[in-house]
Amino acid sequence: MQPKVRKAVFPAAGLGTRFLPATKAQPKEMLPLVDKPLIQYGVEEAVHSGVQNIIIVTGRGKSAIEDHFDVSFELENLLESRGKKDLLAAVRGVSDLIDVCYVRQKEALGLGHAVLRARELVGPEPFAVVLSDDVIDAETPCLRQLLDIYEFFNAPVIAVMEVPPERASAYGIVDAEPITHNGARDRLFRIRDMVEKPRPEDAPSNLAIIGRYVLTPEIFDSLAAIDPGRGGEIQLTDGLKHLLRRRPIYAYRFEGSRYDAGDKLGFLMATVEFALRRRDLGAEFREYLQSLHLDGGQ
Repeated sequence: MQPKVRKAVFPAAGLGTRFLPATKAQPKEMLPLVDKPLIQYGVEEAVHSGVQNIIIVTGRGKSAIEDHFDVSFELENLLESRGKKDLLAAVRGVSDLIDVCYVRQKEALGLGHAVLRARELVGPEPFAVVLSDDVIDAETPCLRQLLDIYEFFNAPVIAVMEVPPERASAYGIVDAEPITHNGARDRLFRIRDMVEKPRPEDAPSNLAIIGRYVLTPEIFDSLAAIDPGRGGEIQLTDGLKHLLRRRPIYAYRFEGSRYDAGDKLGFLMATVEFALRRRDLGAEFREYLQSLHLDGGQ
């Protein structure tokens, strides 16, 4: 029986330049989506998928992430003394959520390099990678969907979604053959090849890789073996292509809605939709939106 996935790696050392100046002094992973930072959505997804050991790859200026998942004695004492039990439970719920450790990526040398920095903390066992820019709303957590595939095939599996052809150049795209699984033939694929950010006319499919992976420890040897690509960065996609020579890798078209919260428009869309779903905010917020008289942005 294959080992269980117990650890999830969260790369969080990027500079967040698309959100400057907001990210000049705070990590983009701490930008609030309604009232929770982006990274907390990913951590909660991991927890709800059965993974509670979190490894966060940080860089300079990311101490706010560590503070967020730490115990805040002063804040807790203040809330307790004022009888604010709901807020106290919310604050304690964050620090009680996970077992977390941190490793530094001193230079932002690509997603593959960030994953490689976690090698010693992961050890010789399978693990997940979660990119907090990708916020996914799903009845069954996206990571749990991938774990079910991993546990069936004992092989790496990555999340994919369909994208319009003109958007292919923004993603890694897989060349893959469909596999019937649990009676469905349109969700699971065995990967033949991967292309990082192809031109639309060169894309082998419309299946784009998004920020959820379940990987086996062999990926570390592959990442260490490959040469840096464009911009001197080590790309995770290139490491997966190297690993593909030695073992099967699967892609799963997950069920759910994905929001690219690393993009300003995607972040705004996520904020609106998550707010509308909130019991404490949704009705009033919907009423507010319906009251707006939009006149072409003037």
